[in-house]
Amino acid sequence: MVAVSVVLVAGTATVLVLPLLRPAASGDPTHAVLRVVDGDTVHVLVDGRDETVRLLGINAPETDQCWGSEATRAAAGLLDGATVTLVADPGQSDRDRYGRLLRYVVLADGTDVGRRLVEDGDADERTYDGPYARQADYRAADAAAAAAGRGLHDPATCNGNPAPQSPTDPAPSPATTGAGGSGGSSGAGGASGSGGTRETGPNGCDIKGNISDNGRIYHLPGSADYDRTRIDESRGERWFCSVAEAEAAGWRARN
Repeated sequence: MVAVSVVLVAGTATVLVLPLLRPAASGDPTHAVLRVVDGDTVHVLVDGRDETVRLLGINAPETDQCWGSEATRAAAGLLDGATVTLVADPGQSDRDRYGRLLRYVVLADGTDVGRRLVEDGDADERTYDGPYARQADYRAADAAAAAAGRGLHDPATCNGNPAPQSPTDPAPSPATTGAGGSGGSSGAGGASGSGGTRETGPNGCDIKGNISDNGRIYHLPGSADYDRTRIDESRGERWFCSVAEAEAAGWRARN
């Protein structure tokens, strides 16, 4: 079965044929939230495993960007200690390239967490890997939040642009948002020129595992400090192909 949505794009009506999404049901498995990373990423216990879940259809500011701390607090207020249902979208990938589950996250009372964050101005609607089942609803919530000047849309806060220095957010399927963090071997500009420094990772791996005074921090493409972070393998820094690999090795996202 499919759902048909009509979306106005630059004044032109576009018909989107989307897979019909089954809503969360009372018999669906529920999962305990372990911790909130930021406004669009959360760790959830799934079949005894700590799974990183990227919320579908939204993009929240990084924790070091305008409204990033507020977005993280809003997500934590909804999710800390909660039990949730994870709903897949048949029109989207199961996981992104970093191994994170791509899901709608639904509270026990039926609240769609992603939509709530968009509605309150704590995240933007964001379409990544093609149209998704809840796109029209999320876009309507985003437009209403912008019109009301809520959260990151308030001219007194971010005026709808939390990261003017990083206007392109990487997609969760071909790419993802991630956590930044300043690194001891980071620097603006090109390569540092020191031995063991590599500009691109081997085998196409592009998550940077940096070591600094803040500990072992991984950086995803598109995060605030990614471009200026340099990996010096002679210092024990390394590249990772997935978030799961980085975290298993002892690296963490910025809190």
